[in-house]
Amino acid sequence: MKKKYLNLPLLPLRDVVIYPNMVVPLFVGRDLSIKSLDDSMKNHDKNIVLVTQKSAEIDQPHLKDLYSVGTVANILQLLKLPDGTMKVLVEGTSRVRIDKVESNEKLSCTFLNIDSEESISDNQYDALFRTLEDTFSNYVRLNKKVPPEVISSITGIDDLSKLADSIAAHMTLKLDEKQTILELLDIKKRCEYLIKSMEGELDILQVEKKIRSRVKQQMEKSQREYYLNEQMKAIQKELGEIGDESSDLDQLLKKINNLNLPIDAKDKAISEFNKLKMMSPMSAEATVVRNYLDILINLPWNYSTEISTDMNNATNILEEDHHGLEKIKERILEYLAVTKRVNKIRGPILCLVGPPGVGKTSLAKSIARATTRKFIKMSLGGVRDEAEIRGHRKTYIGSMPGKIMQNLAKVKTNNPLFLLDEIDKMAMDFRGDPSSALLEVLDPEQNNVFNDHYLEVDFDLSNIMFIATANTIDTIPAPLLDRMEIIRLPGYTENEKLEIAKKYLIPKQFKLNGLKNKELTIPVQTIKSIIISYTREPGVRSLDREINKICRKAVKNILMSNKKVIKLIPSQIEDYLGVKRFSSMVCDKKDMVGQANGLAWTSVGGEMLRIECVAMTGKGKVTQTGQLGDVMQESIKAAITVVKTRTAFLGIDIEQFDNNDIHIHVPEGATPKDGPSAGITMALAVASTLSSIPIRSDIAMTGEITLRGEVLEIGGLKEKLLAALRSGIKDVIIPKDNEKDLRDMPKVILDKIKIHPVKFVDEVFTLALKGKPIRRKIKQKKTITSKSKKVDLPKNLQ
Repeated sequence: MKKKYLNLPLLPLRDVVIYPNMVVPLFVGRDLSIKSLDDSMKNHDKNIVLVTQKSAEIDQPHLKDLYSVGTVANILQLLKLPDGTMKVLVEGTSRVRIDKVESNEKLSCTFLNIDSEESISDNQYDALFRTLEDTFSNYVRLNKKVPPEVISSITGIDDLSKLADSIAAHMTLKLDEKQTILELLDIKKRCEYLIKSMEGELDILQVEKKIRSRVKQQMEKSQREYYLNEQMKAIQKELGEIGDESSDLDQLLKKINNLNLPIDAKDKAISEFNKLKMMSPMSAEATVVRNYLDILINLPWNYSTEISTDMNNATNILEEDHHGLEKIKERILEYLAVTKRVNKIRGPILCLVGPPGVGKTSLAKSIARATTRKFIKMSLGGVRDEAEIRGHRKTYIGSMPGKIMQNLAKVKTNNPLFLLDEIDKMAMDFRGDPSSALLEVLDPEQNNVFNDHYLEVDFDLSNIMFIATANTIDTIPAPLLDRMEIIRLPGYTENEKLEIAKKYLIPKQFKLNGLKNKELTIPVQTIKSIIISYTREPGVRSLDREINKICRKAVKNILMSNKKVIKLIPSQIEDYLGVKRFSSMVCDKKDMVGQANGLAWTSVGGEMLRIECVAMTGKGKVTQTGQLGDVMQESIKAAITVVKTRTAFLGIDIEQFDNNDIHIHVPEGATPKDGPSAGITMALAVASTLSSIPIRSDIAMTGEITLRGEVLEIGGLKEKLLAALRSGIKDVIIPKDNEKDLRDMPKVILDKIKIHPVKFVDEVFTLALKGKPIRRKIKQKKTITSKSKKVDLPKNLQ
């Protein structure tokens, strides 16, 4: 059958697709479109072709700008509007395929009717019909954009094609999807496409419904809580529990404005406050922001205490609290003197290094009192998390600023004395290195803009006086050590301990134990006996405990007996403190071969180091025991070499080194020992053993040795001399280069111990060996004599 092409006026559509049997109002404004409508009304019995444009932006479309399939429609009503446009009501009748478009004064087209006449089985027809109706009913129920009345309007349709087109007209689809439905001529395929589109949309609508339901529940819960909170406030106000003052947020804003914060801190505070205003008061985020603002405004941004510059008062306070410690007292007075001259001075960063019990922490408290600064203590022992210094990021649950900011908020002043206790005992792990975080805190060039991770704004720490304490500087990283001024606090002499006990410890323990001055008398000789026989330490902590023990027992004796006054004489000490723990003379009174007294430095003060050496028949093997470190083992090797080079001077047969095994032992084998300062002691012990000359028991020594026999400088001289004094040593040999350190030695040490500075180990042998070595003659080279001549043997054959 030959295809029949027809010609009708053309009305291009923007963003809309018209289906057959669909009645739609249209607004027409383009001149070509209005002329096409007029032509349709006059010449074509109100029939017109409706085709959708591919792009809505084209005003004069051609064939390529239009979709190929459109709809023939009948104009039901035409109305001219005052602005020159037309409102037209059209009803689609059939699908057509556009063949040609003509554009003169009006648009017209040649087209071909393409409505399908395919038939499907009754069962398929009924199944598709029911599925379409049911799926569309579910679609309308979930999609709020489609009015429910649409379902009743399609109920009366009994034609499957009309039903499919009506449903497509009411669905929320994209333009190209609507055009695809129009172009599907096969009714079965058209219905399947519609069902698939609706089911996909239904899945999305189900998820949207769940989300809306969840949001609604949350909103209802928040609104209910808000309503109940407001009711509680109203009830409390009626009961008089809450006044008529401005709201909490208004008070917070007032505090922020009155604080005179730095510009960046104020901007941050205002920004967070504006966020807080927009949040629900019951939300978790609001709590985080509120905590942040509370911490920010509680910091002492501009408040500082007035520092006293009265040097006489500071001197009196320091003398009143501590005996001795002249260097640190002088340093504090220097600081006060400069403060008096200069308005703004950076707080000093000091590091007090000394053994336990010498008063480092109590000295820091005295400095705070002398300078009228508030005192903060932060213990760094075992700290291994960088966040302890810098704080946690605000995003973490339960985050807080670092300890520095927390402590400043507590004391409410920006220029306290900040004690960093036990700075040498910090550790590090996967959470960071706190010693690296302290680099910024303790650097005067950087700490004026210290940035805590939690606060995220700069804070000025330059007014703070930082004091760190440590037992040793060996474990402190070099960059951190470089930022601090090291002040060493060596151990106390017996006389200093005696004065400390009389002035500070005994009055303190009397007060703590409720003793009156007349009830217990502790004479000077008794205190000395306690120091010598019950304590052996560089500080006075053990002495304080022993005095406390005496006071407790004295209180008990006074209450349980009729004695009203107790005088503690030396012979009664054992009744209070038990058996004596230490002997007043620890050095042997007998001079022995191969036993020398060395002096060692430890983190808790100086110690006597006894070194023993024996020789036995063997093959020249050297054994060293006593848990010695690598450096000390190397010192033994160097000492043996030095002795070998001085065999003639010491009267030792060189063959003894090959025919004897040498064993060097340092007692107290459970204690690790290391360091080079026992070099001359090792050499002396070996020399004494091989020469069989006893070593003086009342002499001790310290010094590193070289292969040339030179004695090198050592450290910790005061602690070592104090150990010698406690052990009853009369003479001490020290390196010549340490002679300069004797200027700072207490007079009591120099009065009781004779110091012998030496440059070479030969002087050590002369001073320490009990008898003079018998100088041996060096053997002449062995020769072979023949009748003709005398031949010298090579050295390796001699």
